[in-house]
Amino acid sequence: MRPLRCLATIVSALLPLMAAAQNSSKVVDENIPSANPNFRFPTTENELVPRLPRQAVKPLVVSESDPVDTLDTMSEFVKVVLYGNGTWKYIKTENFAKDNEIFTAHWDSRSVDPYKVAWDSLPSYSAIWLVDSLSNYSCPYQGKVNPRGKFGPRRGRRHQGIDLPLTTGTPIYAAFNGKVRISSTMRGYGNIVVIRHENGLETFYGHLSKRNVEAGDWVNAGDVIGLGGNTGRSTGPHLHFETRYNGYAFDPQWLIDFETGTLRHRMFVLKKKYLSQFSNYEQNFDDELKSAEEDAAEEAALRAMRWHIVKSGDTLGKIARKNGTTVSAICRLNGIRSTSTLRIGQKLRVR
Repeated sequence: MRPLRCLATIVSALLPLMAAAQNSSKVVDENIPSANPNFRFPTTENELVPRLPRQAVKPLVVSESDPVDTLDTMSEFVKVVLYGNGTWKYIKTENFAKDNEIFTAHWDSRSVDPYKVAWDSLPSYSAIWLVDSLSNYSCPYQGKVNPRGKFGPRRGRRHQGIDLPLTTGTPIYAAFNGKVRISSTMRGYGNIVVIRHENGLETFYGHLSKRNVEAGDWVNAGDVIGLGGNTGRSTGPHLHFETRYNGYAFDPQWLIDFETGTLRHRMFVLKKKYLSQFSNYEQNFDDELKSAEEDAAEEAALRAMRWHIVKSGDTLGKIARKNGTTVSAICRLNGIRSTSTLRIGQKLRVR
């Protein structure tokens, strides 16, 4: 009996301790309905899956003419450009120019004519490919050529390019792919950019208000190389545009219809007779200013002219008195004699 009494004594002593330990280790999870009387099951989607507030997303707007991607090809010199309208084209990269003799021979970033080719050594004609699948074109500036700024001799002076009137700040575009040979401020030209193209042709862009490229830069047709302006020896805001081959200038209008902005030829045969024999020198803008002054004087003289339409009963003496001049002066201006018969409706210059 004694062992049973001992066991009962031990159990009765352990029971309070076990109850205390059980109470102290009990954990109440308030998310369990039986443990939390205030618990409520979620009833809406937002309560089940909390969501962040939505933010407006701006749509990506791509112009049809904007490039959207560039793809490599098997040649390091050529890439494929994809545009927003689903079209694509090949372009040559600046790596093309690194080992090309066109862009190393006769290269000078300060001289207008680094070639110094003798006139007698020029061929009678040269075939120049202007565009192909890898060479593109863009009109430098579309507009009307100033009638007084055309290419060629004028009053014994020579104009080596053409003048396109514009507003200062107008974008000027590279006509073809190429490498910038000159980007500088030069006497007469003001801010000027000269680009040599892969076919040997060079294009000049003068009187710019701003230059966007530096010598040695590779540009593609249509790149903005600067802004039109009135720098240098200029008579007003315009683009002075030249095309030269082996240093000799020829009329850019052989290549480009500037009013429509279109290229006249894909392949152009440049005949020697098209070249200006004395154009291996820098354009003399002092001569251009003199021509402008002479033009202004001519226009002033034209505005000062006065005319008289002969009516019934008019005589030279009557016409002279009415206009404050003399009969001899009227005869000299019109190549007539004082005895000449006047006709009704005849137009006579009186001043």
